[in-house]
Amino acid sequence: MIVMKFGGTSVESARAMNNVIDIIARERSRKPVVVLSAVSGTTNDLLKSAHLALDGNIEESTSILNNLLDRHVTIAENLIDDRPSYQQVLQFCKRRIEELRNLCQGVAILGELTNRSLDAFASVGERMSSLILFEGMKQRGLPVELVDARTFMVTDGHYTSASPLFDLINVKIPEALNPHLRSGKIVITQGFIGSNQKGVTTTLGRGGSDYSASLIGAALDVEEIQIWTDVDGVLTADPRIAPKAQKLRIISFREASELAYFGAKVLHPSTILPAVKKNIPVIVLNSARPTMSGTRIVAQPPKTNVSVKSIASKSGITVINIQSTRMLMAHGFLESIFQVFNRHKTSVDLVTTSEVAVSLTIDNSSQRESIVGELQRFSDVSIYDKKAIVCIVGDQMHSTAGVADRIFRALGDIDVMMISQGASEINMSLVVDETAVTEAVRRLHAEFFEPVPDMDLFQAIGGNGE
Repeated sequence: MIVMKFGGTSVESARAMNNVIDIIARERSRKPVVVLSAVSGTTNDLLKSAHLALDGNIEESTSILNNLLDRHVTIAENLIDDRPSYQQVLQFCKRRIEELRNLCQGVAILGELTNRSLDAFASVGERMSSLILFEGMKQRGLPVELVDARTFMVTDGHYTSASPLFDLINVKIPEALNPHLRSGKIVITQGFIGSNQKGVTTTLGRGGSDYSASLIGAALDVEEIQIWTDVDGVLTADPRIAPKAQKLRIISFREASELAYFGAKVLHPSTILPAVKKNIPVIVLNSARPTMSGTRIVAQPPKTNVSVKSIASKSGITVINIQSTRMLMAHGFLESIFQVFNRHKTSVDLVTTSEVAVSLTIDNSSQRESIVGELQRFSDVSIYDKKAIVCIVGDQMHSTAGVADRIFRALGDIDVMMISQGASEINMSLVVDETAVTEAVRRLHAEFFEPVPDMDLFQAIGGNGE
């Protein structure tokens, strides 16, 4: 049994969906559960429509929804020849878009857009794409069952970023999916969406389809979880920044988690966690090149003498410096600081400390003014905007002498504002100006991967499968 998650670009057209059907058919004997994202760009458009309605711009809001309907109808027309099946898809999509048009009217009249309403908007994309693929697979003669994820992905009530209720979903997922799998059916369901215990639609947050796939895989104790996307796998760096980026053949869960958190776009940061607990391999694959071997993410990869595996970066970072002479020998000072961030539900990425100061970074500035106001009650606070984190990852970094020296020689005249390494033995994170982050990544990539240090571990992008 396997889980196959397909991202938005994998289902963005009838041609792409036909390609996905071919990939699924090839894995039919492995009892696949297919987890689908919305068609590429759909979720952004749905949320944009909602916010335009809040601003009172009903005409533009409705236009976006009409364009989304037309796009999905075009995909269905070019994928599904059977008229009754096509009509079923057409009517379903029309009803969902009409519901959102009505919701837009209500938002505009009330002048209020709740997170619950946002989830109602955002959930429609996956529901439409999964039905189109389902009918397309039926037409191809494949035994297939469509199961609404909201029947088993039970979450709390934190709309737009709901947390799964693990005890419930670990019971409900097998109950909902195993009977179909035992009967020889391929199961199709949606990523990203769920429902609370009252049956109200929720979402897991942006990128949550990967998380859905991992939760389903863990609950079913599958053989592997396949993440099908539009890149060849986990790369040594973003190829738009480092054109000579290589694909990693295999990487550890810990390394992949660090890369995901610090800016690598291939995986959602939470994806790895359920798989780690069950020791289920995660394979990142390219749906446009399905013969490529991808990147295998496992608990214990083979030992290698390569110190650095990949470089990730994340812009939009704010550095907050907190200084107080009262910190010296003061019990509970750090606790007081982090209680402030906790009260305002703001995560901290990096932390460095000295005897009288704490420097930390955040990537969500929505509560910044309130946070700073509280911190200033007991300390002096300074803010630095438009910073970026560069994260150098490798599970041999701690045991390889000279890595830090190579990093700082490569950076040369690029100013480094913060350094964090002690919290993790497999990464070093640096804070630089946003204007310097591209050059920093390029220099570091040239230092560690040009030439390629180990051809058994790395593979050129676009190379042959094995």
